[in-house]
Amino acid sequence: MSERSGAEGARVVNEPLRRIGRDNSLGRGTWTSFAEVFDHRELLGRLVSREVRAKYKNSSLGVVWSLMRPLAQLIIYYVAIGQFLGAARSIPDFAIFVFAGLTAWSLYSEIVTAGTNSIVSNSGLVKKVYVPREIFPLATVGASSFNFVVQFAILLLATIVLGQPPLHADVFYLPLSIVLILTFATALALVLSALNVYLRDVQHLVEILLLVLFWASPIVYSVGFVHDAIGGTWLEELYLANPVTLGVLGMQKAMWVAGTEDPTQYWPDLLWLRMLIAIVVCGVLLVIAQRIFSRLQSNFAQEL
Repeated sequence: MSERSGAEGARVVNEPLRRIGRDNSLGRGTWTSFAEVFDHRELLGRLVSREVRAKYKNSSLGVVWSLMRPLAQLIIYYVAIGQFLGAARSIPDFAIFVFAGLTAWSLYSEIVTAGTNSIVSNSGLVKKVYVPREIFPLATVGASSFNFVVQFAILLLATIVLGQPPLHADVFYLPLSIVLILTFATALALVLSALNVYLRDVQHLVEILLLVLFWASPIVYSVGFVHDAIGGTWLEELYLANPVTLGVLGMQKAMWVAGTEDPTQYWPDLLWLRMLIAIVVCGVLLVIAQRIFSRLQSNFAQEL
């Protein structure tokens, strides 16, 4: 018995050492994390499906509820700001203008809000089994994208009914807007979901910041108003450096035909270039966000 144990011990000692866990180096660690998520793509798809079904569970209207909030916001802003405050008089097809902005904003805000709570709300799975933790905030990205498709379909239908379908050259701003919002929101969702595990106040802070950011984006007012107030200053450049602002402007540029054809409407110079630069910057932020998430995720089970 002792000879057998000694032989097995010698064989174990001669085995090469292997790294357990993720490599924390920037390039290799990020690639390994993406590879792990891809290997668990079937689980990710199931989580996305679960997120969508859970939102409309026991609901007779189903996905129609995903339209209720933006439609209610549209009516309120159209009446209060468009009619009572007179914004509609200087903005043609004000309803399409607002709904285009709300469509872009809803995608961003849903990803950030749901993503922030994604790890905490899946604490049971996090503590029991090992899966790449990134799939939980990514599942909220998938579910929010589904809601976006439904809302965008209504927006597209509205433009067709009003005789203003987006059949123009500026429609190429649409993919730029979607990619920009998805990249920026996913980066924030990864970081905020990790921080929320250690400090639950983060989810409440996010709600306040989203409220401020909504009014800091040209959703219910024209960017021309901002240009008239602070045009030519560093404040305007800071305002236009916000990826959400650029994403909203890109959506409006693509879907709001009346505004692009109206020479009195103001659009920032080289908007497409600003969006491309923002996409590259947000791509870098996404990689950094993933590395921060990877560093913090080792103690998730204990903190939950």
